[in-house]
Amino acid sequence: MNERLKVYSDKMEKTMTNLDGDLATVRAGRANPNVLNKIMVNYYGTPTPIQQVANVSVPEPRMIQISPWEKTMLGEIEKAIQMSDLGINPTNDGSLIRLSFPELTEERRKELVKDVKKKGENAKVALRNIRRDGNDAIKKLKGTDVSEDEMADLEDELQKMTDKFVKNVDKAVEVKSDEVMTV
Repeated sequence: MNERLKVYSDKMEKTMTNLDGDLATVRAGRANPNVLNKIMVNYYGTPTPIQQVANVSVPEPRMIQISPWEKTMLGEIEKAIQMSDLGINPTNDGSLIRLSFPELTEERRKELVKDVKKKGENAKVALRNIRRDGNDAIKKLKGTDVSEDEMADLEDELQKMTDKFVKNVDKAVEVKSDEVMTV
């Protein structure tokens, strides 16, 4: 890969990493601790991820168990989960919190697939914006020691790189959509 394109490749990699993180938080039929990743708990005045104040485990396919290291955090964790967009009511038994994930309805699965596709589309838009920035930078090389042929090669390589990442996005969206639709 050309050194001039390295920065755009790195940006596209970051876009893929963000998409993977976003897709991990989408709830498929089973309990996945990643759904808690974006939920912050008030830990002595500081917003802190649940995983940093409690042990999160999956004892059964449809249940997440959260046992805080400090019992005083039970209420804070419960409140944070209720205020999140998870749509699940936590069960607090005084020593740990359980999240039971109900079976997803067909309608809810279709909604989730739409959401997954939207996230994929947003990632593609980000990739195209990175490509546009790269093409703009290549056009600015006109009049420097870079020949027209080299500029055309750079644009071609950037397009191939973009196509590769768009294929990766499509693949990730397809895999996650299949996972969500699997009963």
